Amino acid sequence: MRPGAVGRFAPSPTGPLHAGSLVAALASWLDVRARGPAARWLVRIEDADTGRCLPGMGEHILAQLAACGLHPDEPPVWQTRREALYARALDRLVADARAYPCACSRRDIEAELARRGQVHDRHGERVYPGTCRDGLRGRPARAWRFAVVPLGASADGGEVEWRDRRLGAQRQHVAEEVGDFVLRRADHVWAYQLAVVVDDAAQQVSDVVRGEDLADNTARQIALQRALGVPTPTYLHTPLVLAPDGAKLSKQNGARPISTATPAEALASLAAAARAIRAPAPRPRATPALRQASRWRSDVRRSAWTASLRRARAPAACGDKSASARRA
Repeated sequence: MRPGAVGRFAPSPTGPLHAGSLVAALASWLDVRARGPAARWLVRIEDADTGRCLPGMGEHILAQLAACGLHPDEPPVWQTRREALYARALDRLVADARAYPCACSRRDIEAELARRGQVHDRHGERVYPGTCRDGLRGRPARAWRFAVVPLGASADGGEVEWRDRRLGAQRQHVAEEVGDFVLRRADHVWAYQLAVVVDDAAQQVSDVVRGEDLADNTARQIALQRALGVPTPTYLHTPLVLAPDGAKLSKQNGARPISTATPAEALASLAAAARAIRAPAPRPRATPALRQASRWRSDVRRSAWTASLRRARAPAACGDKSASARRA
């Protein structure tokens, strides 16, 4: 076991860091640094979905973080190099009647829901109706799904409760609101939910700090953690950084990359991210290297900066006036 708290920042290399992702990185970094010298901050490049990843973008993101003085305490890990871990986790779930093959396409799912008169649309996704829980019925398998309620068990269960360090008590009935979710996709890509749970457990992550847009994933991840018998970390979901038009900054809506070409630009980007969460601002020093230029007050307390988190629009120094109003 690690001697102290472990936090992590886990970007997908689908584009460079923007103001919103820098806020998430900084919040996670600050949370770890407030835990004392034994705490560790890790970076994981979530590149499992290779079709969406851009060549060289993982290295570019690491360079952006380094330019802002956010250095991981251990070498970064890459999901594409950890597929054996995900396969072992899936094998265990299958053996424990917590995973099964699925032959359904999206069209199949929509047709079955329509037949049942169920049109519950959750964030653009249909709640899986459990068509393949009792077998494939001669159809070829396309994907693997997590059995939120164990196969062969009663329909009771599937509700997950947890406490977010910022949002407070949370509850989701995963079986009813999500259904049995995908672990491995039809194109053989490992799904985010499985990969992140396996990686957090393998890296002994104790505290997850990430954007509020990911809060909806938490119940599914806790359900998986319980099925795999791994610890559940604490969760804190930070307010989203918004563009001037009120849309969430994201790569999908063209958020402008942070500027790190010079130490002054990187320091300005970092200071803007700090203002977004009312964290102590980095103080410049005489040395030109930004890794030495960004010095944070040593008396930062987790409770102090956590209590100050607020929903905020992107500061002018890191906002993206061209961002679309569409939420990603």
